[in-house]
Amino acid sequence: MSSTSRQGAAAAALAGILGAALGVGVGYLLAPLVDRGSAPLTAVGGAVIDRAPEGAREFAISTFGTSDKPALLVLIALIMAVLAACAGLAEYRRSPAGLVLFALIGIAGAIAAATRPTADIAWAVPTLLGVAVGMAALRGLIRRIQPRTDPVPRAAAPGIGRSNDVAGRRRFLLGAGAVGGGVLVTGLGGVALRRSVGDVRADRAAFDVPTATNSVTSAAPGTLPGTPFITPNADFYRIDTALTVPQVDSERWSLRIHGMVEREIRIDLAQLRRENTAFDAIVTLTCVSNSVGGDLVGNARWTGYRLRDLLAAAGPATDADMVLSTSADGWTAGTPLAALTDGRDAMLAVGMNGEPLPIEHGYPVRMVVPGLYGYVSATKWVVSLEVTRFDRAQAYWTTLGWAEKGPIKTSSRIDVPRPNSSVSTGSVTVGGVAWAQGRGISAVQVRVDDGPWQDTELIDPDLVDAWRLWKWEWDAEPGRHQLTVRAIDGEGNPQTEAQEPSVPDGASGLDTIGVTVRS
Repeated sequence: MSSTSRQGAAAAALAGILGAALGVGVGYLLAPLVDRGSAPLTAVGGAVIDRAPEGAREFAISTFGTSDKPALLVLIALIMAVLAACAGLAEYRRSPAGLVLFALIGIAGAIAAATRPTADIAWAVPTLLGVAVGMAALRGLIRRIQPRTDPVPRAAAPGIGRSNDVAGRRRFLLGAGAVGGGVLVTGLGGVALRRSVGDVRADRAAFDVPTATNSVTSAAPGTLPGTPFITPNADFYRIDTALTVPQVDSERWSLRIHGMVEREIRIDLAQLRRENTAFDAIVTLTCVSNSVGGDLVGNARWTGYRLRDLLAAAGPATDADMVLSTSADGWTAGTPLAALTDGRDAMLAVGMNGEPLPIEHGYPVRMVVPGLYGYVSATKWVVSLEVTRFDRAQAYWTTLGWAEKGPIKTSSRIDVPRPNSSVSTGSVTVGGVAWAQGRGISAVQVRVDDGPWQDTELIDPDLVDAWRLWKWEWDAEPGRHQLTVRAIDGEGNPQTEAQEPSVPDGASGLDTIGVTVRS
C-alpha cells in the first residue's frame, strides 16, 4: 500500500469515528427531551446488561466493583469506535457500504432503546436522528478524502498533483475540525440540557427528612481504622442495573399497591407523611454478589415508613406469598410477603444517615428490608408493589437463575491489617466487621495459621440488623502468617466454612488474609 493510500485509509477510519461520535453526541443532546435512558450508549448498555451471560456479569462486578457501569460504557464506546472506523474504511473503498453499516448499527441501537422496560417508540428517536447526522458527516468527510476526478491538463505546471493533495488534506482537516466541534457542542449541550431538564438535585436539596418517633444508637464507642460503624453515604456501595440514574421528582412520585389485594392503593409522599409515622432503623445492606471478604456491604441509619402498615391497608389475599416491587426504570425484585409483615423493620425509606436519600441510592423513596440480599428486597426509586405469588411472577434476577428468596448468610471480614500487608512484631490489632441480619452476632473468632480459634472483643452497639465491629490484639511473631475470621450468629450457629460462589444465593466461606510480620 502506497503512502497516499495509507493516509487515505487512516483518514477514512478517523472520519468514521468522528461521524459516530457526532451521532452519539446528537443522541445524548436529544435524549433528555424524551428520557435520559434513551441516550444511545445508555440504551445499548442497558440491553447488554439484561442479556449478558451470568458469568460475564459476575466477572464485571468482581473485577470493577462499583465502577462496573463506567467500565461497561467505556467498553461499548471502544467497540463502537472500532465499528465506526470499519464503516469509514468501507465507505472510502466501496460506497455506500459504510453508510449501510452505520444504518445497521443505528437500527440496532434504536431497537435497544425502544425495548427498554419503561420505553416507548419515542425512545428510538434520539438514536435514529443521531445516526442520520453521523451518516451525513461520514459521507461529507469521505468526499473530502477521495481524489478529485477532474483531468489534469498535460501542460499543467510541475507539482500541481502535490498541490491538489495538500488542498485535499486541508479540506479534510477543516471538515474533521468542524465535525469535532460539533461533537464538543452536542456533548456540552447534552450536559447542560440534563442539568435543566428533569434533574432532581434541587428537589432533593429542598426535601425535608421526617423526624423519627424512635431513637437508635448510631455511634460506636470504639471504631476501627477505615471502618466506621455507620458507612458514610458517599462511601456506600452501589450495585444496580441503571446506567442512567432515574430522576424522580418527590412531588410527582407515587406508589401503587395492587395485585392480590382487597383494595388497590395509590399513595403520594404528602399522603405517606400525613397518614404514617416515620421511624429510624440501622440496617446493614448486602449485595448478593459480595465475595467472601468483599466490600459490597454497608451499614446506614435509614428513616422511613413501615411497609407492613401500607400492605395492611391494601389487605393482601391469604394465599399471596410475594410482593413484586418495581423501580421507576422498570427493574423488579420479588420479596417474600412474610418478610414485609413479620415485624422486622421493613420500610419505605426516604432518609439515609439523616439526609434525603442520595439520588443514586433511590431518591426519593426506596425499599429497605433487613435480612435479605438487595436483589430481592432493596428496590430503589420504587413506584409499584404488586402482591402476588412466587409461582405466578418472577423478578429481574430470578429470571436469570438466582434464588427466589435470598436470605443473608452469616459473614465476617478482616479489615485490619490489610491483606498482604507487613506489620511489626509484637502487639498488632486485628479487626473488622461481622453481620447476620435478623439474627445478630454473638461472637467473632480469629485463628492464626492452623492454631486454635481465639475469641475477639465485640464493639457496641449490638443491633440485630446491623453489622458488629470486632477487634483482637495479636502477639505477632516474625514470619509469614495467615489470619482467618469466623462469626457466630445470635442463635449460636457458626459461619459456614464451605466455599461457595455468589450464584445462586450468596457466597460463603471464611475470610483469610496473608500477613508478613517483620522482626
